[in-house]
This record gives sequence, C-alpha cells and structure tokens, in this order.
Amino acid sequence: MTEAGAVTWPPAPIETERLVLRRSEAQDRAAFIELFASPEVGTYVGGPRPRAELERAVPEVPGRRPGFFVVAVDGAMIGMITLDRRGPERQGHVRPEAGETELGYMFLPEAWGHGYAAEACAAALDWFADAHPGEPVVLCTQTANDRAMRLAAKLGFTEVERFEEYGAEQWFGVRPGHSGPLPDQDPVRPRRP
Repeated sequence: MTEAGAVTWPPAPIETERLVLRRSEAQDRAAFIELFASPEVGTYVGGPRPRAELERAVPEVPGRRPGFFVVAVDGAMIGMITLDRRGPERQGHVRPEAGETELGYMFLPEAWGHGYAAEACAAALDWFADAHPGEPVVLCTQTANDRAMRLAAKLGFTEVERFEEYGAEQWFGVRPGHSGPLPDQDPVRPRRP
C-alpha cells in the first residue's frame, strides 16, 4: 500500500448502503478459514487451502494490517479487500519504479451475485482516492475469471497489458488516481500496440 504518511490506519469504518468496511476482529476468524478453504473462491487464486492447515495457521485476529478491510453485512464478514503494494518482482507495472497500489478482494460464495464486491471495492477505492489523491490503483486477474473482468470494467479499470503468470493468462489494468464519477469508456477493451 502507498505509504500511510498522515493517513490514519485503520480508518473509521466505511459505511455504504448495505455494507461496512472495517478492520478485522476475532469474530471474523471462522469466515477467514471458510474463505480460504472454499474451492469456489480458490478457483482463480491457486486453489483452496486445507481447512486443518488454516485452523492451525490463521491467527486469532487475522488481517490486522494497513490496507486490509473486512467487508461485513449486519456485522458478519462476507469478504475482504486489500490495497497492497505490487511487488517489483511481479510482471505488470504502470510506473518505472513499480510499487503501485494493487486492489485485491475475495468474497464468500454465498455473497456472490448481489453486487457486494462492486459496492465494497468502489467504497475502498473512493477512500483511497481521498487519502492518496492522484495515485493510480492497479488490478490483476486471470482472463478466465469472467466475474473479475466484469467488475474491473464496472470499477473503471482499463487494460494495460496481458501476460502469463501462475500458469494462466493474466489481465493487468489501471484505474487512474481520481475521485468522482468514472469516465464513460469501454474499460476492458484491449489496448492496441
């Protein structure tokens, strides 16, 4: 994540029409285990992790770090959002020095199809744009992940490049640093060389 500087972490909980983005709590541990053990969730992120391994490894209060939001409905965790630095060793960058902030998210399968990911990611991106004006945010997903590709378009990410990583074709896009309404565009249309 971009250096916090004067930005307080964690921020006050972010409330949307239906959701709350907040720091993690001990009550979220079971949902974290469910999330990482889910075969559906693991489809495009390297597969599910064994539940027994997660029971041993997940701390009492998981995800307590800058850039990490729990997404909750009526107090119960349904997913998570991360805003982390993209490692310079990874493919895909929009700055010569690398280190861009990358949006990541995962939601429990029962939360899919309700627009929660779009609502939560938009709220996190708005918070980030206010906290770090002008900073772009990048997103990388497998091109086979239709849901993620549609969400990238909805959030205003535009394609920068495609490449092979982790044995699959990846789509890498950027959302320019701005706040306010998203521009009218076809965000997932491939850029021609």
